[in-house]
Parts: sequence; C-alpha cells; structure tokens
Amino acid sequence: MFQRKELLRVLWPFVAFLVAITTYTYNDFIFGQLIPQADLEVAEQLSMAASWFSGAWLLGRIIGTSLRRKRNGRRKTPKLLGELISAALFLAATAATVAMMLGQSAGGALASSGLMIAILGFAIRNVLADVLSGVALGLEAPFRIGDWIAIDGRVRGRVIEIGWRTTRLQTRNDIYMILPNSEIARQRVINFSAPRKHYRAELEIVLGHDIPVSKARGLLEEASLSNGIILQTPRPDVRALSYDTDGVKYVVRYWVPSFVDDVDCRDVMISAIDRAIRQSGLPTPNSRIKVLLSANGHRKTSLEPALAMEM
Repeated sequence: MFQRKELLRVLWPFVAFLVAITTYTYNDFIFGQLIPQADLEVAEQLSMAASWFSGAWLLGRIIGTSLRRKRNGRRKTPKLLGELISAALFLAATAATVAMMLGQSAGGALASSGLMIAILGFAIRNVLADVLSGVALGLEAPFRIGDWIAIDGRVRGRVIEIGWRTTRLQTRNDIYMILPNSEIARQRVINFSAPRKHYRAELEIVLGHDIPVSKARGLLEEASLSNGIILQTPRPDVRALSYDTDGVKYVVRYWVPSFVDDVDCRDVMISAIDRAIRQSGLPTPNSRIKVLLSANGHRKTSLEPALAMEM
C-alpha cells in the first residue's frame, strides 16, 4: 500500500485531472448554462488540453512513486527514469494540444502526436539509444560510481560518472575515457568491486618433472603465505593443472584486497615464488638453446625448456 507521503504526491494531480475531465464532460452545461457568453468550442479545447496535461502529470507521479518503491537491495531506482517518463508524457500532451489547436479532432490529435514523436525518435535514435541504455544500466545497476570494471575485456577503469548518454571511466594510468551507454549495454561487463572488493586471482607456473608434485605444492603454498599484501583469509592454495612435456603446470590461487592492488599482488607473488625456488636449490623453469644434428647432418638450433629430457 502507498504511504501517506506518497498519496500526497498524487493528490493534487488527481484533483486537477478530475476537475479537467469533469469540465470537459459537462462542457455544455458549465459554459452554456453558467457562462452563456463563453465560446463553447474554445472552452472544449481548453478543457481537453487541461485533461491531457493533468493526466500526464498524474500518470508521471504514479509511475515515479511506483519506481521509488521498487528497490533492488539497497540500490535505488535512478531518478533519470522517472524524469524521462514524465518528459515523454508531457511531450505527448503538448503535441496533442498543438495538433488540436490546428483544427484536428481529439483522435486525430492523438494520432498526430504519435506521428510527431515517431519522427522525432527516428531523428535522434542514436541519442535515444544511449539514453535508454543509460536507464537500463541504472535499473539493473551492474556498477556504481567508484567501482572498477572491465568492458568486454578490453577497457578497464574506475567509474567516475554515470550520465544520461555516457559513462566516464578513469584507468589506472589516469587515462580519461568516455563511453556511450549503448555501447556498454551491448558488451560484457565485469565488476571487480561487487559484490565485494576482494576477489580471487590466479597465477600459473610450470615446474620440472624431477620435482615431486607434493614438494612443489608445499613450496608454492609456503611462498604464497610469506607476504603481507595478499589476503590470508580465505587462505591461498595451490592446484596441479596438467602434466605436460615441459613439466607440471600449477596454479596458485590467492585473494586480492581490491582491483587497485591486483598488479602489486601479482608482482609480490611472482617475487615470493622465485625467491622460494632459488632458496630451495631447485632448478628454475628457464629455457636454453640446444644444438641438435638433423638426419642429413646439418646443424639446427631449438629453444627447449631446461628441464626437458635431452636426446
């Protein structure tokens, strides 16, 4: 049910609409009997125009109040949507009034207003697509100001402004980007700041076959716990991914406090793993040039992993 404050918002538009409709319905009695010197045709047109505008006012208030009551968690419905609906309703009422004043009937005026809106919509279709996409993004709220997002895996930045037509981002290199809302709506958006700022990242590394998997996993886990910038809760872990000809591929999974720390966490993790491998005396997963003899006796060079089996 609507609350008292919400009912008061639609009270005056409802009263205005009721008076306008009553005046138009009993136009002959009100102006013919009570005000005989009045022009009935002009009075009818004015009461019809008042009905359209008051109806647009009332409908806009009802829709706006309904949108305010509709919440997605703590995210409010954007004010832009209600303003856009109200503007469209008053535009239709204005177009119908102008058409009626030019001598058309009520039905013809409504048809003309619809045609005018269609022509105007076609002329500004690109702008309208951006605005409607902005409304859709506001309703679904896939990101908010301050969130770090990635658009189609190509554009990454922090949202600093969400406007009618465009969304503005600032990258980690302080590059200012302005993107049309319609383009964002068609792309895949990844939000690194929702529902929480921290998230899990992964780092793959290949170690030689001569290192037991259990020993390699313990070494990598110890390295992932030896730094302070990476979150320790949830605890980082290590998994063996595949057993390839170059060695055994492992993935180190760790938790990043926020997207801003992503590069620093990756740098710290790589440094810790490199230090752990060198301190343990294990061979590093580097490559070297080998000189081989082909079947016809010619020399050829190949770049192979240092831990690969030599012929």
